[in-house]
Amino acid sequence: MQSIPNCPLCQSEHTYHDGSLFVCPECAHEWDESDQSESSSDNLIVKDSNGNLLADGDDIILIKDLKLKGSSSVLKKGAKAKGIRLVEGDHEIDCKIDGIKIMLKACFVKKA
Repeated sequence: MQSIPNCPLCQSEHTYHDGSLFVCPECAHEWDESDQSESSSDNLIVKDSNGNLLADGDDIILIKDLKLKGSSSVLKKGAKAKGIRLVEGDHEIDCKIDGIKIMLKACFVKKA
């Protein structure tokens, strides 16, 4: 019988096998047996709207106008962010544009 591995993100031991995936009930991460070696290497793969790989410290440009939640201001197309930081989650990029710290999805940016 195969032992069930700990969660590669939060290291929880309360994981379980669900069909073809392993599931962590604490952080809701799902992974396949073949993904286990990739996710443990801490290499985050993020691609911009054109398919270029992004890395920490890259510069990006917005490809469309984006409304800011909870504000009446808009980030304009062509605004540039320098020195981005890649993070895991529903938004892949942390950066500052026009002095405002924001989180962006990679589909709204291109590499500068």
